[in-house]
Amino acid sequence: MATSPAPLRTYRADQLNVEVFASNDDLSANVAHRVRDLLVATIARQGSAAAILATGNSQIRFLKQLVGLGGVDWSKVTLFHMDEYLGVPADHPACFRRYMKERVASLVNPREFHYLAGDADLPLDECARYTALLKAQPIDLCCMGVGENGHIAFNDPPVARFDDPHWVKLVKLDDACKMQQVKEGHFPSLESVPPYALTLTVPALLAAKTILCLAPEKRKAVPVKNMLEGPIATSCPASALRTCAQATLLLDTDSASLLKA
Repeated sequence: MATSPAPLRTYRADQLNVEVFASNDDLSANVAHRVRDLLVATIARQGSAAAILATGNSQIRFLKQLVGLGGVDWSKVTLFHMDEYLGVPADHPACFRRYMKERVASLVNPREFHYLAGDADLPLDECARYTALLKAQPIDLCCMGVGENGHIAFNDPPVARFDDPHWVKLVKLDDACKMQQVKEGHFPSLESVPPYALTLTVPALLAAKTILCLAPEKRKAVPVKNMLEGPIATSCPASALRTCAQATLLLDTDSASLLKA
């Protein structure tokens, strides 16, 4: 059985555990093994498990390795995802429901995958429906990424609230977030990116018992520096993770290249 690559170094930023790996491949393999082992242990202890998964290019290698590892009784796992574009149909190439169905659900057949319907006729009712599902199911694990503007899920700096009273809300996307979607190849132009999205809020994400945040690649070096060495503030929403002892930030040498530590 393949072993899980170890980090080159580890440290803490306030309460947040930080691990730096030699490469994105090592990071992804480590997280895949860690998630597999956590799900297996959780199912053995309580009979089932629930997790929130993220989309985005930074998650693709990890999800592929996790699905390929095997060993998890997925029929006992309930899954959620954390955001979706407003008005985008389920078959759109950039749709996050499609991303999750193709990369996870169709391959492992979980007990349930609760999808956030961005094309619901009543988006505020959809936020309420998804909130009820989340609050009815304690979340054992949340796997997330960090956006180039420091967002987590679609909590961009202008709309992020660390004390948000909502668990799921409708938000306007800022231009930096929309440009990232264009650069990653999900949309052909800034104008074609939907202006609004549904997202789990910061409190909803941080309520998970274990949080693993994957932030590899050179393009994440600036937001990683801001989240770890700047203020804990909504100017970099990912900085909220520094208040979470149950969270681990996983970097590669590229994304950690601007850090003092």
